[in-house]
Amino acid sequence: MILRAAMQRFGSHNLIRNSFIIYLALCMADQQKNNPLHGITLEKIVTDLQAHYGWEQLGSLIRIDCFNNNQSIKSSLNFLRRMPWARKKVEDLFLDTFHK
Repeated sequence: MILRAAMQRFGSHNLIRNSFIIYLALCMADQQKNNPLHGITLEKIVTDLQAHYGWEQLGSLIRIDCFNNNQSIKSSLNFLRRMPWARKKVEDLFLDTFHK
C-alpha cells in the first residue's frame, strides 16, 4: 500500500522504487531488533513447549481447548493463528520458560 502510493507519486522509476523498498526493509529491521521472538516460528514455540511440559501440564498452564482435548501441533497452530489472545499467552509462556 505504501509502495503503491509512492509509485503513484514518483512514477515507477526503478531507482526510486528500489530505494524505497530498502528504506522500508531497514525500518522493519529496526522494529524487530529488540523482539526476542523475532525469527522463531509459532510451530517451534508450540513444539518446544509441548516437549518441555507435555500436553497435560501445558493444558493446565494455558486453559485452551486445543491443549486439553484435540492435542496436536496442527490443531494448536490453527487455533493460535486465529486467536491473538491465545497466541499471546503461548508466546509469554515460551519467553518465561526459555528466555530468562
